[in-house]
Amino acid sequence: MSQVQGTTTEKFAGLVDHLEKTLANDEDVGASIAVYHHEELVADLWGGYRDEAKTTPWDRDTLVNVWSTTKTMTFLVALMLYDRGELDFNLPVATYWPEFAANGKADIEVRHLMNHCAGLSGWHESISPEDLADWELAISLLAAQAPWWEDRSMTGYHALTQGFLLGEVVRRITGTTIGQFFKSEVADVLGVDFYIGLPESEEHRVSLVIPPPPESFGDSAPDSIMVRTLTSPLLDATAPRNRWWRAAEIPAANGHGNAFSVATIQQVMANNGHANGHRFFSEKTGDTVFQRQVGGVDQVLGVDMSFGLGYGLSSSYVPVGPRSCFWGGYGGSLIMMDQELGLTISYMMNKMQVGLTGDTRGGEISLLAAVAAMS
Repeated sequence: MSQVQGTTTEKFAGLVDHLEKTLANDEDVGASIAVYHHEELVADLWGGYRDEAKTTPWDRDTLVNVWSTTKTMTFLVALMLYDRGELDFNLPVATYWPEFAANGKADIEVRHLMNHCAGLSGWHESISPEDLADWELAISLLAAQAPWWEDRSMTGYHALTQGFLLGEVVRRITGTTIGQFFKSEVADVLGVDFYIGLPESEEHRVSLVIPPPPESFGDSAPDSIMVRTLTSPLLDATAPRNRWWRAAEIPAANGHGNAFSVATIQQVMANNGHANGHRFFSEKTGDTVFQRQVGGVDQVLGVDMSFGLGYGLSSSYVPVGPRSCFWGGYGGSLIMMDQELGLTISYMMNKMQVGLTGDTRGGEISLLAAVAAMS
């Protein structure tokens, strides 16, 4: 009996077979795939189970923690404010958040927050995972601390801090939290379910992520940027099992959605500013995303990365098209947009594999979808 439900056009039907295979061989336990091609929903698939014991089927409206894929929602919000003239990526962060200027940070610009160059990839003060639910504590500590490096052309993946940094800039501009702004200005406009801060009313739909095998820091020195970033705080993949995590706004890591909602939102990038009849920013603003800002071997990820405004661009590690942008989440989730192909590809799942920014499953799906789009 088929584990996969949903629909595809004939051209994209190979995605059904692919998901059937990964569910059957236990690469996936529960997962969803969604693809838009030239604004048409050409694949909307889901299958498997919400739980590791395989007792509860994954439904079309199942929600899962997508980890760093959440970051793409914060990038979209920032682009919208830029397009409205309320945010300038080239101005100092302290223009909007005066306290941020402390301890040698007066010249750090908003674009440095977008591109992981600000030198604030972790908290200098010791905090617990539960402290991430305390917004004022998290942002006040970041505002007070000195950057961990000075060269603004060097990236160090701001795995958790980026959402707080961008989120506080958004709060200073709009007077509301980034989760609330995103809900009212994006998710509600498009009529899709993606939450940065999950309401208790949606708890019954949640599939808890299945943690990956343990990771180690290898031979990295304890005082390296990578180790300092990933241990401040030391967070493991069981955090989303807690209501405090799901309820909080942790805009770099705790978004809850599924492939359909993520693809419906992020097709804005593939369509250069619009989706489902709604324009979120101008084509001129969209073009800025594909202008390479920084690149090189990231100090935290340890691989060659290239960044536009927030989104990842083509690099030796992730070779994609010149008008493609993407990001992925801890354990495997992936969202990819290609303007030349008019293509948006989304993969969200509950079984995590090793890897801060995804694994091969999302890449395989993206390749299948891209080949189908070009056929």
